[in-house]
Amino acid sequence: MVCVTTEDSSGPGSAGGGLDNAAYVQLSESPEFERLRRAFRRFVFPMTLAFLVWYLLYVVLSAYARGFMGTKVVGHINVALVFGLLQFVSTFLIAWLYERHARNRLEPLAELVRAEVPAGTAGAGAGAAVDEPGTHAKNEKDEKEGRE
Repeated sequence: MVCVTTEDSSGPGSAGGGLDNAAYVQLSESPEFERLRRAFRRFVFPMTLAFLVWYLLYVVLSAYARGFMGTKVVGHINVALVFGLLQFVSTFLIAWLYERHARNRLEPLAELVRAEVPAGTAGAGAGAAVDEPGTHAKNEKDEKEGRE
């Protein structure tokens, strides 16, 4: 369900009751937010680069080193098949590594950032209420029916 509102929704999260632009800018300039962003980028950028190099190596070898990729490893299984299956393995490995990184490094930093959110805004503190998708439209409809 789509949440339709007449409020100004120009800022991050403002349609869902999130931070307004000024609060977001202030929060994004905090040292805690910078540490969170740095920790995220320190993992994501190198891992993305490594995976792209690994994937492009597979593609280039498949296109230009057919003899090598056709080399039998065991029975009818060749290097190309092994490399192809290793693409899946590396994808799941990266997802697992990211989950560990997020749990051990990003979540504690995110808690520090949440603690910096100004009081009275959605997302303030760990126990803040967050609107479910579509609740604005339901609440507005309920309010209109209550007025009639």
